[in-house]
Amino acid sequence: MKLADIEAAAGLRSPIRHQLFIDGQFVDAANGETLATLNPHDNSTIAEVALAGREDVDRAVAAATRAFPKWARLAAADRGRILLKLADLIEANAEELARLESLDTGHPLKDSRALDVPRTAACFRYFGGMADKFQGETIPVEAGFLNYTLREPVGVVGQVVPWNFPLMFTSWKMAPALAAGNTVVMKPAEITPLTSLKIAELMAEAGMPAGVVNVVPGLGAVAGQHIAEHAGIAKVAFTGSTATGRRIVAASAGNLKKVQLELGGKGANIVFDDANLTAAINGSAWAIFHNQGQACIAGSRLMLHERIADEFLEKFAALAKSIRLGHPLDAATEMGPLTSALHRDRVLGYVGVAREQGGEIIAGGKAPAAAELARGCYVEPTIVRAKSFKDRVAQEEVFGPFVTVLTFKDDAEALAIANGTDYGLGSGLWTSNVQRAHRMARELHAGMVWINSYKRVNPGSPFGGVGQSGYGREMGFDAMREYTQVKSVWVNVDAQIPPWYSR
Repeated sequence: MKLADIEAAAGLRSPIRHQLFIDGQFVDAANGETLATLNPHDNSTIAEVALAGREDVDRAVAAATRAFPKWARLAAADRGRILLKLADLIEANAEELARLESLDTGHPLKDSRALDVPRTAACFRYFGGMADKFQGETIPVEAGFLNYTLREPVGVVGQVVPWNFPLMFTSWKMAPALAAGNTVVMKPAEITPLTSLKIAELMAEAGMPAGVVNVVPGLGAVAGQHIAEHAGIAKVAFTGSTATGRRIVAASAGNLKKVQLELGGKGANIVFDDANLTAAINGSAWAIFHNQGQACIAGSRLMLHERIADEFLEKFAALAKSIRLGHPLDAATEMGPLTSALHRDRVLGYVGVAREQGGEIIAGGKAPAAAELARGCYVEPTIVRAKSFKDRVAQEEVFGPFVTVLTFKDDAEALAIANGTDYGLGSGLWTSNVQRAHRMARELHAGMVWINSYKRVNPGSPFGGVGQSGYGREMGFDAMREYTQVKSVWVNVDAQIPPWYSR
């Protein structure tokens, strides 16, 4: 099918952008290479997208370097106004962005409309409003001196965005960096670049100066590696796997650039015996099955108090089996395909791992039987009851609609199991005991804890992890701190300084 026919069939109003965005222009890759981006519903080709190489990254860094001084000196309120205009344009193009995201990633259109696009606009709007409100401090020092701090942008920032939420993560990465006065070279995942390129187009329409934002989809081992090691980049921010995060840290050492990492997770979702079971069942399904489980904060370890485990699992399994799988552009679809065939096969491989270690498959564990889904990357909602919290499926990040069920007898055992992994991104708990809730929140080894809910995010609330889940924070004032450096200024107002050396 021709690209124009794909655009028409998907209900897109404007052409799909499939070139790199460098120095304010859409351009081909220097070597002319492209890579097909596929529709995960049937693995058909959506578009051949330019594939950035090292030379393209160099061009983007050069453009960002030229643009940095003027952008950094621009009044913060003026930077904010551009981001606010961008938020308006995202809302004006909401339906097209939602359809494009669903076409490229497999997100159900219901999710893209209600979550991905509104969250993207909200993030740009939040940091657009914060641009002129982020300030330094005045520090009391010895008499006669004024000491104050300046928050200054770090410079050219390299950003690497994953394939699971490309539209939303584009805003999470770019918005605080731009509000703080940095310029950006961003690499979206090569398999899901389309909405990031559309955002670049809207940025130009919003009045973003040429070179301030550059978008270079390419392979991680080529473009991503070059961004991580590039001497002209002052900071790299990455969201993705822990293994790749380690490689980025090693590559960044050449010029000691700042590094911010949001990595894997193995979220513990703990249900105590005094919980509201109806709320916990629905919340636990959302925690693992939203976006087909392709979320670093997914509640992929469902921990149940032994007194309510059987009742909970019976109802939870029934809910999982009722989730409607289907074409992501069908508004009735509740769960779409995984984003690639390679990842689908990886997730299904863990079903075999679970069986080898004595796990019980309670639901799912296979591709759906429906003929209309046979060519796609679909996996049924899968529930596995593990024998031990040390089993691989209870320790390793599966990153799919795959939840491992464990049981516990008391608070101490629940905490030991929850903290029994190397990850520490998100955790949740369900209880009516307020003291227990706050105590567990304090003791859980995680960057985020949800009580009687799961997977809530907001532009004002810091997002990030500890341990093998990375370091640094997205969102809120913490994100602005990540994209600035502190300069301390000392002013001698009327201090009388005696000579240290008498001659």
